Amino acid sequence: MPELTVYEKPTCTTCRNLATLLTERGIDFDRVNYHVEPLPEEKLRELVAKGGVPAREWVRRKELGPLGLDPLDDASDDEVIALMAEHPQLLERPVVERGDRAVLARPVERVEELLD
Repeated sequence: MPELTVYEKPTCTTCRNLATLLTERGIDFDRVNYHVEPLPEEKLRELVAKGGVPAREWVRRKELGPLGLDPLDDASDDEVIALMAEHPQLLERPVVERGDRAVLARPVERVEELLD
């Protein structure tokens, strides 16, 4: 069973670059296309907690305008997580999870933090 789970959008260049990096290193990983399989609030809350940063740091800001949403600067983690569950395109990608840790792999080299 793979130790890493990558939450991605397969058409994303950064997601493809991460998959290439992991494959070239022989690292087995599970892939979850969260646009096809949206993440429930509970899973998003878990990933944010594992990442150790506020939920708003996991938001694709350029997606806010088309959805008619404000910058979320004053939003609570719960409010941001609820919005990401409702609008999966708001979740920045790729997110990599390993055990009790998670990182937003932008740039893809951030995955190194989980490979120690």
